[in-house]
Amino acid sequence: MLSHGRALYTPSYAQPPLAPFPGGARLALHVIVNVEVWDFARPMPRTALPPPAAGGAVPDVPNFAWYQYGQRVGIWRLFDALARHGARATLSVNSAVCREYPEIIERAVAARWETMAHGVLQRTMATVEDERAVIEEALAEIEAATGTRPRGWLGPALVETPHTLDLLADAGLEYCCDWGPADDVPFDLDVPSGRMIAIPYPVETNDIVVFAIERHPAEELYTRCAAALETLYAESAASPKILALALHPYLTGTPHRIGALDRILALARERYGATVLTASELLDWYAAQTLAPPRVSAPS
Repeated sequence: MLSHGRALYTPSYAQPPLAPFPGGARLALHVIVNVEVWDFARPMPRTALPPPAAGGAVPDVPNFAWYQYGQRVGIWRLFDALARHGARATLSVNSAVCREYPEIIERAVAARWETMAHGVLQRTMATVEDERAVIEEALAEIEAATGTRPRGWLGPALVETPHTLDLLADAGLEYCCDWGPADDVPFDLDVPSGRMIAIPYPVETNDIVVFAIERHPAEELYTRCAAALETLYAESAASPKILALALHPYLTGTPHRIGALDRILALARERYGATVLTASELLDWYAAQTLAPPRVSAPS
């Protein structure tokens, strides 16, 4: 067990081979679409425009409007692009989306996307007063809107406290994507009750990193995914691999970037025969062929 107390260290060469994905594919694409509610009365979680020389202001209208483009326009482009390729996404969603943008939830349910809880508002778990209450509110609100209780969680900004995983397990959740950047396949996390599995979620093939932080042109996301697909497909001859792709409607849903997503999906499906699976489908595939490791004490 590593010093953080949450997972065993197993180098990739020592991981037992896994069975092919449903349908026989050896490569899977996990597409996560993040839809959030930013608090108009607070500083924006992310900005495209720097604050003026006189200092930042609240409300921050230009950056709020930048993010709002995703709800009004960008998300519908993402729905259409994925549908063109017969692909379903995992919708990582602040539960407040259910009341503020119900049309997005309705379209996701109709498209048979999976809904993954992403907090209530876009506010990290380290800043909320009662983590347990936030988790339960998010799960209940999503279940009321979709008819299905989420099975998994992605923390806003992937931030946890030392207690978050335990509280997620107490709430009956089965997977968490916060730890997903650590591997190309799922792996077990140590929690005091139930079984918690980390599902791949990316940093490098995440449009926040590529476009909002590193400020690359649209083609960079395609370039990275193409290189990753080539490597992962070669490695998948020994055991299946997963490429995770994280998208935000206000970034990849813009008219100058949406074409990159189309090309990524076409490449994955047509050249490499990749299947597109949601988080719960990856969870069930992994859990059906692996045993939970012995439980150890997590940090208190």
